[in-house]
Amino acid sequence: MWPDASVTERLLRQAQAGTPAAVSALLDEHRNALRVMVRGRMDRALSRRIDASDIVQDVLLEASQRLEAYLRDPKIPFQHWLRQMAQDRIIDTHRRHRVAARRSMDREQTLSPNFGDRSSLQLAAQLRDQQLTPAAATLRKELERRFLVALDQLPEEDREIVVLRHFEQLSNTEAAQTLGLSPPAAGMRHLRAIRRLRTILGETPSMNGLG
Repeated sequence: MWPDASVTERLLRQAQAGTPAAVSALLDEHRNALRVMVRGRMDRALSRRIDASDIVQDVLLEASQRLEAYLRDPKIPFQHWLRQMAQDRIIDTHRRHRVAARRSMDREQTLSPNFGDRSSLQLAAQLRDQQLTPAAATLRKELERRFLVALDQLPEEDREIVVLRHFEQLSNTEAAQTLGLSPPAAGMRHLRAIRRLRTILGETPSMNGLG
């Protein structure tokens, strides 16, 4: 999901050399990955009121304003730098909007996360399928909303590993680096999160061979 590291490095070098077009290209390359990341972390009630694209646009604007300072001293990888800004923006958005509208938002009815005998990973695969008929696309949106409601019920650390692995599509090693864990520890956290998610969805632990 995130741009290839070699592409990012090339654009960073061009930006450091003062190529204006490289800055725009660099930010555009990361737009979709940021959108997926933000959508996976927004509270479901809040996401019905605020589009993830609006938050992403704010993050990219901030990144463009701070890019010169980052290029002078890139202490962390560019991807992690963007993710930190996005996480800060999400927290701030939740604080400003959810606290201000807690009563009305909490009264809104959410969809039941009941998928019968469907596997959560099968659903995740469907959500990534772009070649769908209009009817299937409508179903995909419905399943996506229900999946995210279920995801919201996980503890924060479990939700984070699911988002990293299945929304941002990071490998176990990449997710471990992002979370500051060893690969075995990240793998165990992921397995635990999937089991808990299946419990919420009413699935059996043996489905898809991950039990």
